[in-house]
Amino acid sequence: MESLRAVVYLSIFLSVMSSVCQGERSTEGQLPAAPDEPTFGFELAEALQGLLDEADSRVGLSVEKKASVIPRCDVGERCAMKHGPRIGRLCDCLRGTACNTFFLRCY
Repeated sequence: MESLRAVVYLSIFLSVMSSVCQGERSTEGQLPAAPDEPTFGFELAEALQGLLDEADSRVGLSVEKKASVIPRCDVGERCAMKHGPRIGRLCDCLRGTACNTFFLRCY
């Protein structure tokens, strides 16, 4: 996943740089552009920065989801659910108790 993201960013960067260099090559014999006019390369750089910021915000959300804390449950509360042959944890039993896999409650 990370290598795919790196390849995408690299290809975007190379396409931006090639278009900027193409523009530089064609304007060598001409007068320089006025400084108040936005250049095409600058607009592409802003768009690329926006994509990178958006990708970073998505990565942060996935890390926050993985670092969630399992809530505690009291003695006698339901601590698990059965999904076919698997048992899914709902909460973590208090110290000194354990989740009984037959009754699916803290005892």
